[in-house]
Amino acid sequence: MATFLYKLGRLAFRRRHFVALIWVALLTLAGVGAASAPAAGTTSFSIPGTEAQRAFDLLEQRFPGVSANGATGRMVFKAPEGQKMTDAANKATVEKTVKQLADGTEVVSVSDPFTTHAVSQDGTVAYTSVRYKLPGMELADSTKAALEKAGDEARATGLTVDVGGDALQAKAEPGAVGEVVGLAIAAVVLVVTLGSLVAAGLPLLTALIGVGIAGASIAALANALDLGDNTSTLALMIGLAVGIDYALFIVSRYRSELTEGHDREEAAARATGTAGSAVVFAGLTVVIALAGLAVVNVPMLTKMGLAASGTVVVAVLIALTLIPALLGYAGRKIQPAGRKKSAKAAKTAKSGQGEEPAGPNMGTRWARFVIRRPVAVLLLGVLGLGAIALPVTQLELGLPDDGSQSTSTTQRRAYDLLSEGFGPGFNGPLVVVYDAKGSSAAPQEGADKLTAKIKGLKDVVTVAPPAFNEAGDTATIAVIPNSKPSSTETEGLVHAIRDQSADVKAESGATVLVTGTTAMNIDFSQKLNDALIPYLGLVVGLAFLLLILVFRSILVPLKAALGFLLSVLAALGAVVAVFQWGWLSGLIGVDETGPIMSMVPIFMVGVVFGLAMDYEVFLVTRMREAYVHGESPSDAIETGFKHSARVVVAAAIIMMAVFGGFISSSESMIKLFGFGLAIAVFFDAFVVRMAIVPAVLALLGKRAWWLPKWLDRALPNVDVEGEALRTLDTDKRPSDEDRELAQV
Repeated sequence: MATFLYKLGRLAFRRRHFVALIWVALLTLAGVGAASAPAAGTTSFSIPGTEAQRAFDLLEQRFPGVSANGATGRMVFKAPEGQKMTDAANKATVEKTVKQLADGTEVVSVSDPFTTHAVSQDGTVAYTSVRYKLPGMELADSTKAALEKAGDEARATGLTVDVGGDALQAKAEPGAVGEVVGLAIAAVVLVVTLGSLVAAGLPLLTALIGVGIAGASIAALANALDLGDNTSTLALMIGLAVGIDYALFIVSRYRSELTEGHDREEAAARATGTAGSAVVFAGLTVVIALAGLAVVNVPMLTKMGLAASGTVVVAVLIALTLIPALLGYAGRKIQPAGRKKSAKAAKTAKSGQGEEPAGPNMGTRWARFVIRRPVAVLLLGVLGLGAIALPVTQLELGLPDDGSQSTSTTQRRAYDLLSEGFGPGFNGPLVVVYDAKGSSAAPQEGADKLTAKIKGLKDVVTVAPPAFNEAGDTATIAVIPNSKPSSTETEGLVHAIRDQSADVKAESGATVLVTGTTAMNIDFSQKLNDALIPYLGLVVGLAFLLLILVFRSILVPLKAALGFLLSVLAALGAVVAVFQWGWLSGLIGVDETGPIMSMVPIFMVGVVFGLAMDYEVFLVTRMREAYVHGESPSDAIETGFKHSARVVVAAAIIMMAVFGGFISSSESMIKLFGFGLAIAVFFDAFVVRMAIVPAVLALLGKRAWWLPKWLDRALPNVDVEGEALRTLDTDKRPSDEDRELAQV
């Protein structure tokens, strides 16, 4: 591995014009593809194998005239203080608005609230439902403008008017200011760490090129592959963070090789062979963790994982090829200003992933502190993370709806108005599907019996009469719960209705299915819970085998996996405390607390595992390199921290800054992921890798690097430490004069 990457780095350095041209061409090609691709439509959300999805599919089959994917809108009206919607003037305004909306070319139907009983019991709130032929993202701008205009005109009469549903989908604000601040912090950290504007600019430049290529490619394929906005946002979030980090490791190692006296070409080749090997394996763990999300068998989650893993692959390839090429352009400016070392100093300097002075630095002093008190550090780290992880025991899962949006959006205000006028359960109606095909009982009679049973259940407010399709063999029954969609009471109602299906099946042979947003939430959460253990087994198992190859040890990969579990549980505990309990929610702009989005735990497990292994690889490979070359276990820990701690800390701060920038997004899911990933990186890098890892290694001593002899013989030697490079081209070592020039 190291030899191959060494040759690749040398080739990229020598052919830098060609390499740079290739990446510019790829960026241009991806940009042209994104610009010429058709706009992405509304992403379909499906959960294969669940009852809610089977019911949805059955509705599409039995009610062909109804566009299940068509957009819907609810225009909600509230009368001024002291008035009612049934007052003549207010009623006239609503009727005029209904007629105005019905004139749209893409409108299927518009309901009249005064004929469909869509007026609240106290008469202060009413709503009209608008159904469209096309999904929300495919509606013409003129159609959306007509909906907004109708609302504005009704509002001008003194009514409070807001629009819910997906016809006017809220455009997620990407949090551009936060992202700029995050990049600015990353730039400052790079300058402080590397001491050179040119050296600091390279990781930022290459990371932006990588996410540009990946983002444009995702945009170009969005329509064909049904990719949503969140897919690209999360992919770019991860790609930007790892892109900066991977480039930082190689640039830092390159400068370290220069201090050994190698000329620039040799230094670039060796940096790619050593730090590049760690980049490859670190990237592989991230890709395994993200691509492994496919085992959950939720298409949206699979696409998010594959898109993000593709972005990581681009980041790795850029680090291995474009970085060495750009180092060729950078010349002497890659070194800190004014740094000149003598050839004597160059001969005695040691290589590492960072440029550290010969004497003890902060990393060395910290490692010595941990080695002297490993038990205390270990207990403090484990107990501290364990305490932060306690809120996980109260984790509640769900899917976001208009109620989770910012209070500044019309969708959220419409949601609140409907809850105020019709009760909290009105925003989450259940759809019961009665399939009488093959039933021994008359369809109408069987549906009526089912309706009566549902009315007798606890937490039911309203049950609409059965609505049959044209064939008369399938009916839908709308059920309005008494509790809000995300409540445990509504979840219990769903299970209670489903419990009736067995009796109905036994009595008449008819099938009863429950769907709707709440039912989808329940099924989705259950599916993710069922998939979590197999997913962990697959990802952790594959990564464990990969790390055995890298470290040639059993206990080091095991310790890495256990440390990851601590950090991810602590991160999820912090997410529950902020987004579910509301602790410090005002500080990061959380408008609405409630259940955590169902996919967050499993997605965070995948991402955090990959990122955690990044730091493990970069930190511990340097320790193993020292141990293999004769240092004692304690000295190897010190050496690893001396050369790697500064760069790993810088990489973690950069990643936290990038993820933290997305906290300012108006999209609740992006905000949640930004916070969760930023806090997870903090726990993993600063508590697990910087404290728990050296404490455990200090306690284990030589046993940490134990590997059965039979397994040692069976495993291929991937040479992550670059041992083969120590004897490569020994007859072509630079002269003392070349060494002096390399320091300038």
